[in-house]
Amino acid sequence: MPQGDKSAYTDKQKRQAEHIEDSYEKRGVNKDEAEKRAWATVNKHDGGGKKSGSGRANHKKD
Repeated sequence: MPQGDKSAYTDKQKRQAEHIEDSYEKRGVNKDEAEKRAWATVNKHDGGGKKSGSGRANHKKD
């Protein structure tokens, strides 16, 4: 997947990034920086890419 390709993200993650980007722009951050910050925030919260559904259990050993 080339850098900048957003096809690996869910629709929900894309909507979240757009909402966050709009919020940054309202606060005076330029468009490019707002987009970078928005995707960084989505990645921070979700770990990036599609990761929903079964098989995502966190199996930690004690």
